[in-house]
Order: sequence, then structure tokens, then C-alpha cells
Amino acid sequence: MSFFDILLLSFRTITAYKLRSALTSLGLIIGIAAVIILTSLGRGLHSFVIAEFTQFGTNIIGIHPGKKSTFGLSGATISTVRPLSMADAASLGKLGGILAVVPVVQGNARVETDTKQRRTNVIGAGAAVPQVWQIRTQLGQFLPSGEDTHPRAFAVLGDKLASELFGQTSPLGKRIRIGTDRYRVLGVMEKKGQMLGFDMDDTVYIPAAKALALFDRESLMEIDLLYGNNVSVASVLKSIKQLLIARHGLEDFTLITQNQMLASMDSILNILTMAVAALGGISLLVGSVGIITIMTIAVSERVSEIGLLRAIGAERSIIFKLFLLEALSLSAVGGLIGVVAGIGIVGLISKLVPALPVELAWGYIVAAFILSLLIGIISGVIPAIRAAHLEPLQALHSE
Repeated sequence: MSFFDILLLSFRTITAYKLRSALTSLGLIIGIAAVIILTSLGRGLHSFVIAEFTQFGTNIIGIHPGKKSTFGLSGATISTVRPLSMADAASLGKLGGILAVVPVVQGNARVETDTKQRRTNVIGAGAAVPQVWQIRTQLGQFLPSGEDTHPRAFAVLGDKLASELFGQTSPLGKRIRIGTDRYRVLGVMEKKGQMLGFDMDDTVYIPAAKALALFDRESLMEIDLLYGNNVSVASVLKSIKQLLIARHGLEDFTLITQNQMLASMDSILNILTMAVAALGGISLLVGSVGIITIMTIAVSERVSEIGLLRAIGAERSIIFKLFLLEALSLSAVGGLIGVVAGIGIVGLISKLVPALPVELAWGYIVAAFILSLLIGIISGVIPAIRAAHLEPLQALHSE
């Protein structure tokens, strides 16, 4: 009996027992569809988060006060940490390879006009924000340069804040009150949306030195540096460390590159995707149990058929291949249907809930289908061996 004949006989057996075959494949169909849906959600979240971080550029180095690692010294050394100052930011801007510097102070305060008031995010920053963070004004201009030592009371509003405070009226040149000071509005930013829950449009930008006074802080929360594409990150980091150690007397700061942050986030999100894939894989294991059960029952029900095949000359290897191909065929058909169903459901989700980030993870889809084939082979081996070892006379006598 040729391989083609064995394969044809296997498919005929499957189609002869339609309900049993459908129930056997159902576990694999559900399992593979679950893997595709869950990994698509995980991959979509991965792409969404990475896009959120990279929308502000990738050639950015963040400097934070305090050393976020163990010195091996006594706790008394914490008091020696010097604050990050506006003078530090100005000195960093003079380093080679640095294109722009943004000192950052962030807080929450009440913003008032003559008729309206509300609390909002306040970001103290510098004139280089549009260049470093890759955001632009849609109306007016951003904070002017040269406001580090004696800043004037200028403010730039986020799109949502400008709309809520002034409606359809242009806010340019209008006065608002933040804390105890009055600020003149210079511009309105383009819509930026949310970044990891932080609404960039519900924000007001003021000079960093003004924000330090407003929130009664001694230290900047962060200094963001934009470096050129033609310089190495390592050389820039080395220059920054040398300058700040010379100014502070010790390394009491932490440097974080955008690439480091993206690498850490990418690693975490990949683990998350693998975890949800493993959850979907549990359904595949349940499907394998179903195939083993059904194939074992099939051997018991078809003892006479096996005896007849053996009586007319079919060798043990042919019986083994027949039952193994049945299990493999069931798993292959179930796997294909599961792939089609999973991709269809993901497409439906993306249309019904467009705000939910979903993205097909083709690597996991291929892996799930291959796993379904392996499950079919593994699940069919034991029943196939049992069928192959039945004695023909004993099998015929059971009829």
C-alpha cells in the first residue's frame, strides 16, 4: 500500500466520522485561535508602547538627580547629593555633540483666567522643547531662548487646555494666573494626545526657573539632552559624566539613554507576549488530550477493521502509519481552521474596537501551527502503536 493510499484512507475515515473528527479538532481550533488573539493583543501593546516612547525621538539622554545604584557606602552620603541646576543645564549645552538641552520641572497647579479656572499639568522647560521632544506649536511661538537666569512670565498652552480656558477665542497675548504670578500666553501646542496616561494636551509650559520657584524646588527633575547622529552615545555619556562630576564632586546623578529605556521596555513586553502565548498554549495541550482520547476510542471501535486489514496482508507499519496519519490530519485541519479563525477574530476586533492596539504576531502564528502538528504526531503515536500490535485473528474474533 502506497503512502498516497494510506493518506486517502485516513481522510475517508475522518470524513466517515464527521462529528467525532470535529470534536477532536475543536480543542486545537480553540487553542490556536486563543494563541493568535492573545499574542496579537500582546504584540499590539508592544508596538503601541514603543511608538509612544519613540514619538519624542531616540537620540535623547535623560539626566536625573541621585545615583540609582548601590554605592556600598553609608546612608549619610545621600546628603552630599547636589541638585541638578539651571547652571548644569547651561554647561551641558556647551559640550561637543550636544544639539539642544531641556531642563525639566513638572508639577500640578491651578491655572486661572478672568472667568475660568482649573488644575492642570505644569511643565517647566526651556526653549528647545520643540526640537528635543519633537512637538510643535500650532499657534504663536514657544518659550523664547535666554530665559534661564531671569525668566519672564511667558506660558504656552496645550491644545486641550487652551480650548477649555478660552474656547474658540485666540489665547495669544492673553493673561493667565499660575500660582501667584500672571503669565502672558505666547502660543498653543499641536495636538499630541496621551503618552502612557499623561495627557500632553492638558498641559501648560512655563520657563523652568519659574517652575522651580512655583513648586519651591531646589533641583530640576530631569535634564534632557539631544545629541547628533554623527556622534557615539558612549563618547557623549563620557563627556556628560566628566562635566557633572567636575561640577558636583562625585557621580550623584543617573544617565538614561532613550535606547536603554527602549531596550528594557522591549524586553518586558516580549516577556508579556510570551506569557499570554503560554496561556493560549494551555488550550493546545487540552486539545492534545482530546486527540489521544478520541484516537484511543477509535482503535477500540475499529478492532475488526484492523484485523481485516492485517488478514489481507497489511503489515504492522501500515496500520501504524494509518492511525498516525489520521491523528496528524486531524491536527493539521484543526490547526488551519484555528489560524483562519484567529486571524479573522483579530481583524474583527481591530474594526470593532479601533482604539485597542492589535497586531498579528506571525512568528507565534507559525509556531502555534507547527505545535499543533507536533501534538497530532505525539498524540497519535500511542494509539497507532496499540493498533499496529493487535493480532489479526484476535481482532477478527472480536467481531
